Amino acid sequence: MKLILDILEQRISDAMVKASGQGGCAAIVKPAVDAKFGDYQANGVMALAKQLKTNPRQLAEKIVSNLDVSDICEQPQIAGPGFINLRLKPEFIANALLEIKKDTENLAVEKTNKAERIVVDFSGPNIAKQMHVGHLRSTIIGDCICRMLKFMGHEVIPQNHIGDWGTQFGMLVQHLLETRIGAAFGETQASVSDMEEFYREAKKRYDTDEKFAAASRDCVVKLHNHEPQILSLWRNIVNLSLQEIYPKYELLNVNLSPEDVRGESFYNPKLSEVVNELKQKGLAKESQGAVCVFPEGFKNKDGEPLPLIVQKSDGAFLYATTDLAAIRYRVNELKADRIIYVTDLRQGLHFEMVFKVAKMAGWTDDKVKLQHITFGSVLGEDGKPLKTRSGENVKLKELLDEAVTRARKVVDEKNPELSESQRDNIANAVGIGAVKYADYSNNRTSDYIFSFDKMLAMEGNTAPYMQYAYARVRSIERKAAKSELDIQAELAGIETLNLTEPTEFDLARHLIRYGEAIYSAAADFRPNFITGYLYELAQKFSAFYTECPVLKADKDKRPTRLLLCDLTARTIQHGLQYVLGIETPEQM
Repeated sequence: MKLILDILEQRISDAMVKASGQGGCAAIVKPAVDAKFGDYQANGVMALAKQLKTNPRQLAEKIVSNLDVSDICEQPQIAGPGFINLRLKPEFIANALLEIKKDTENLAVEKTNKAERIVVDFSGPNIAKQMHVGHLRSTIIGDCICRMLKFMGHEVIPQNHIGDWGTQFGMLVQHLLETRIGAAFGETQASVSDMEEFYREAKKRYDTDEKFAAASRDCVVKLHNHEPQILSLWRNIVNLSLQEIYPKYELLNVNLSPEDVRGESFYNPKLSEVVNELKQKGLAKESQGAVCVFPEGFKNKDGEPLPLIVQKSDGAFLYATTDLAAIRYRVNELKADRIIYVTDLRQGLHFEMVFKVAKMAGWTDDKVKLQHITFGSVLGEDGKPLKTRSGENVKLKELLDEAVTRARKVVDEKNPELSESQRDNIANAVGIGAVKYADYSNNRTSDYIFSFDKMLAMEGNTAPYMQYAYARVRSIERKAAKSELDIQAELAGIETLNLTEPTEFDLARHLIRYGEAIYSAAADFRPNFITGYLYELAQKFSAFYTECPVLKADKDKRPTRLLLCDLTARTIQHGLQYVLGIETPEQM
């Protein structure tokens, strides 16, 4: 089913061209949904009237006279100084619902007609350290972006750009060589928390013991030269870290696999090529011993050209060099049409400069789009970045475990009759879902305050409320089974719908707009558009269910109401489970 907005936008635009008599000078209008003034409202008439120096209401009348939407809408109405209000026909909505009913997989959401090959760079956890709350947003927002784009029909390539190379590994490996290589890493019996302690010890020695610092630097050289023992230890560190990271992804229902890892070590052999090519093209030059590129338009606080350093005076490469190598690889080898980076706002300037240099070097052009998708911070109740009492970052596993523990208490109170395993599964779905949904329901670019009480609430725009709404709809099927009513048989036999009650019509109208929510969310990478749509859907279903009996409805009304229930459940499940990666228990 083609998006209604797209159809109306095109037809209104065509009508504006005809009404203006100006051909290509007519503005393209995107109708905006506004329930107060009808289902859709065409804005832009005033702007076009100003351009044509004519009365906007008279222009609106001309546009309406040239507008044919009779297959979709009632007769368009002109309101105010020149707004055009459009209300969908009941028969159009009914036919759209029947179309959604037939498409069990995609809910009649049309795929994009411009499929792209899109690389999405997200998560990027630290090696030799536990994931903390600071990794949450990149990981789940990036995953949601992948899910939305894939659903729309794009080919999506996730990339997990991990920091697995550099001086810190020489420092860590050297410390292990001198202390506990046999007992710990020789047999890979250590944990990531052990490595964090090793790292703290190694860093302290590196900062205070020049002999150890020199040995660590020598160890980096040996690592770069692929000396077997050093390389083996380094590999153990990376593998052990990944072994602890991937269970977190599984817990969060994030689609990242070991095959998606492209660490800094992967790009390391390509860094010299990057610097040499920048030099050959006359873009890179020496400045105070370092090799730098000075992209146009970037200044420091003194108004001087701001450099992007690609090689330090000691020959070491930097993050910028690795990111440039990654762009070359993603364009040349992965054949990306678009590359999306999901990181916090603080990296904004870095990526602006990297994107500019990549374009200057000819590694990207107007056909390859580079996008930096930013997000705000997770804050504690005090309005400051979420930390432990000791001032450390909250470990992600501890945060998720706490969410599941709290959810289990709620489940035990509400459903003590369920088995232990059922309550475990529901608590896991509710706890993890609550953390993810709370993040998604906030504006991506804003900071938000983390509150278990709010995110686990059974009321309001929360995961538990949405999961309960889904379970509530599914309970109708269980009730029907007890009364020996064959819902599937009734649904299969539906050929026409009977939408007469206002709450039926309101729910039906919202159901056919699911595709609009998906495309709007994907256009600006804002999951809160999905959560907002789902929350409104749950509210409309509640109003419908309160006003309209379903199982006890008259035979001429029951099939329509059963279909509304079925499509509501399928839409909530699709939005939560497929798009947001949040489980939907059948019982709550």
